[in-house]
Amino acid sequence: MKERKVIFTPAALKKISKVLGVPGKKKGNNVRFEIENPAMRRKLAVEIYPDIMIGSKRGNLISVSSLNAYLQLHCCSGFVISEMLGEVTFVGEQSGRLSGLIIEREGGCTLYSNVDRDLLSGDLTQLGPEVMMSGIALSLTESLLPDPQPSTRRVL
Repeated sequence: MKERKVIFTPAALKKISKVLGVPGKKKGNNVRFEIENPAMRRKLAVEIYPDIMIGSKRGNLISVSSLNAYLQLHCCSGFVISEMLGEVTFVGEQSGRLSGLIIEREGGCTLYSNVDRDLLSGDLTQLGPEVMMSGIALSLTESLLPDPQPSTRRVL
């Protein structure tokens, strides 16, 4: 399976800036978006590090810092912009497991980590609500993901 390489072009960064409602600021090897929502007492910074060394491989790193948390998504392989929802979903996949980082225009941030890819195409109504949320949220990214490897598991 060939890995897709996401390139954060100036046009892509402009689209991200538009949906988040803040300008991206170039800072060395990253672009930083600072989101503040005083009414909801939210403030966070999102930094996109395109095509950097992550260990022994090159990839994209997304980091989010807020007053209460610091999150990173290593090897981001794609992103989906939803103007209607006012959010950007960044996703990375490894060995059939997804991690997604969702950034909201209002300053919210959600992380789903190590989610089984099969949840996206399964019957979400059969899942408990605590599991269903990750499947719904990450289903937006399914079209970005490479075709899954044929299953090597035997059905007994």
